[in-house]
Amino acid sequence: MDAELVILIIGLFFMAIIYSSVGHGGASGYLALLSLTSFSSEGHIWLKQHAWSLNLIVAGLAFLYYRKEGYHDIKLTLPFILASIPFVILGSYVQVERNIYDILLTTFLILAAIKLVIIKKEIDIIEIESPKIQDFFIIGGLIGYVCGILGIGGGVLLTPIMVIKKWADTKTAAATSAIFIWFNSLSGLIGAGLSDQLVEFDNIIPFAIAVLIGGLIGSRYGSEIAKEESLKSILSLVLIIAASKLIISNF
Repeated sequence: MDAELVILIIGLFFMAIIYSSVGHGGASGYLALLSLTSFSSEGHIWLKQHAWSLNLIVAGLAFLYYRKEGYHDIKLTLPFILASIPFVILGSYVQVERNIYDILLTTFLILAAIKLVIIKKEIDIIEIESPKIQDFFIIGGLIGYVCGILGIGGGVLLTPIMVIKKWADTKTAAATSAIFIWFNSLSGLIGAGLSDQLVEFDNIIPFAIAVLIGGLIGSRYGSEIAKEESLKSILSLVLIIAASKLIISNF
């Protein structure tokens, strides 16, 4: 096992800890890490498939832990999932040029970092409000389409929206995002499979083991112990650094 692969596996492990602690699958972090290694030459289709696959593991663990602690609200979760799934599949068929993909991913990472900082400031919600029906379908559909194009699960977008709009406290938002990410990632993989874009399981096994262990640690810490303000600050910094490196790599 070469040095680059060892460093990548360690990075995926820590990404899984950080992301799962706030109910996320970690695709944006995995994409950033993979894009900075020799695996970037595999192309955006390969990157999306493997990010979604790792998402299934970590988001699934995060959901189970947050649900066990009583934070899941099915009435909040289900409409977002139903609105998102068809658009994830549609977006997964979209293939963009490598430089365009890098620009989209970089833009997404920067916006995600900014929104996570905003969540930190909006941490104390006094009164929870229910989303309107059109909110579920517009936001769920838009996030789903972005997920399909970029190869993410959408939690980094959905969580800040729910908290800022006062639709959920941070723990409930984490539980909702976790299962939302899981279904989006599965839908993306199905869409990719329908277009003959299959995951290479030989490559993903060491990555899966790393994020499984990291996801177990982070999910338990986030759902049972953590104060999320500091974790969101760290995650914002990670995303900004990753986005900066992607920008530099294009010049």
